[in-house]
Amino acid sequence: MKKIVMILFLFLITPLTEAKSKTYILVAGAWHGGWVWAKVIPLLEAKGHRAIAVDLPGQGESTIPPSAVNFDDYVKYVVNVANEQEGSVILIGHSMSGIVIAQAAEVLGKEKVSKLIFLDAFMPKNGETVVALANKVEKISRSKSMGPSVMESLIISDDQKTSILKPENIGYLFYHDCKPKDIEFAKKHVKPQPMVCLVTPVALSERYNSIPKYYILCTEAHDLDKSILANNVPCKKIFKLKSSHSPFYSMPERLVRIIEQL
Repeated sequence: MKKIVMILFLFLITPLTEAKSKTYILVAGAWHGGWVWAKVIPLLEAKGHRAIAVDLPGQGESTIPPSAVNFDDYVKYVVNVANEQEGSVILIGHSMSGIVIAQAAEVLGKEKVSKLIFLDAFMPKNGETVVALANKVEKISRSKSMGPSVMESLIISDDQKTSILKPENIGYLFYHDCKPKDIEFAKKHVKPQPMVCLVTPVALSERYNSIPKYYILCTEAHDLDKSILANNVPCKKIFKLKSSHSPFYSMPERLVRIIEQL
């Protein structure tokens, strides 16, 4: 009798457990790859979710030369990964990849994308670019920063197609509250960033506008103060996290708790 009761109990709770399971597609920012989510993925999976970290073309383990990549390549890759998943997905974009998930959501629509999470990211309106959004906040950021800016840290290739960051500035800009071993790992794994992806405008409509958006603002970030960007497009909620630009390294547990609330 006890065995029958247990089987019945498991039968009843299984649909509830599955209903809570979500599929997250995690997209890293400029110069970075799916490796930034290494601490986040097991935490999400431990809660019963699926978490997929993508390497955008030219980044992470991708063998495509960054100089050959354009913005459309980014978007198509994320769209394809999303369409490979059963059911709806949640797109999480960090930093530059805010514009990537925005354009991917425009293609996929709310039937596939249940919500968008912008992690200290560039959250665009129609026609905006990463560079345009960065210019919006550059003066505010410079007035608060005591160290080098991202623009001062750029090393642009001779053909103007890619950029990399001065290694000595990476820790300050992105990882000042992270462990030394994580900073060193990041320095070894950053790749050149296709410049065209930073100046390509998004083409967004009501398909994008209709998808619920959430913003996680890293209030201690040294690269840019994105307070204005968190209000650039209407959001369901804005969360504030007292961290550097890289909470996936410095405080992954707190980051996952926020993600889980959504």
